[in-house]
Amino acid sequence: MAETIDAHHHLWRYSADDYGWISPEMEVLRRDFVVRDLDRELRDAGIDGSVVVQARQSVEETRWLLEVAAEDEAIRGVVGWVPLASAELPGVLREFADCGKLKGVRHVVQDEPDDDFILGEDFNRGVAALVGTGLVYDILIHERHLPQAVRFVERHREQAFVLDHLAKPRIRDGILEPWRENLMRLAEHDNVSCKLSGLVTEADWGYWSLDDLRPYMDAALEAFGAERLMAGSDWPVCLVASDYGRWWETLREWAAGMREADREQIFGLTAKRVYRLG
Repeated sequence: MAETIDAHHHLWRYSADDYGWISPEMEVLRRDFVVRDLDRELRDAGIDGSVVVQARQSVEETRWLLEVAAEDEAIRGVVGWVPLASAELPGVLREFADCGKLKGVRHVVQDEPDDDFILGEDFNRGVAALVGTGLVYDILIHERHLPQAVRFVERHREQAFVLDHLAKPRIRDGILEPWRENLMRLAEHDNVSCKLSGLVTEADWGYWSLDDLRPYMDAALEAFGAERLMAGSDWPVCLVASDYGRWWETLREWAAGMREADREQIFGLTAKRVYRLG
């Protein structure tokens, strides 16, 4: 039986200054979430390993996540932050070159005031520098950024990409287009994979069900196929709408009618292949 991998979660030591995006409505997130909390959730939900993803745009946090991962066997990989648009990038990449658990990097493009940030020359120069390092680039955007993301990946055909959270479709409003069409265009590029994560926070936090999520999950499966889809929790952010166990129960219910081979891809093999997890 293939291992189950949570391909997307976070850890943090909370402070209001560092996590200003955590609004009063997200009160449940205003505390530390550390590795002992993670290990309990993984064990209770039957998850074998995980990929921890940056939540702050700092090299300091990347170093901390790598230190935590080095001490915890369940954390198979780290997607950190590096200054992609900075002249400091080569030195930072050299610093992390021997960190075997650093599997990818991410920039919080969704929060950039310029919707075309992902097309900027300095940023793209940094992404081009990832080729040959083995590092994946995680794309964190909103639905409206998908057309730019298509142009972006076309510039980097040798780079492996993972789209986080299906680009945050408007699930709460039940709107599929043009998100679905643009997702299909992005999926035409076979160097792009996609995470089934972060969906409950785009739905109605208090009243969502699998029926609300299913059209978006089905569209992702149609676009990418099981071999380029991976399951993730977005824990602890998901806690504003779902506990950890309920999310995995929802994913398993959605996938129940699939071939076993496809379930194994989505629940672990895709993540292990794309991120080169041990």
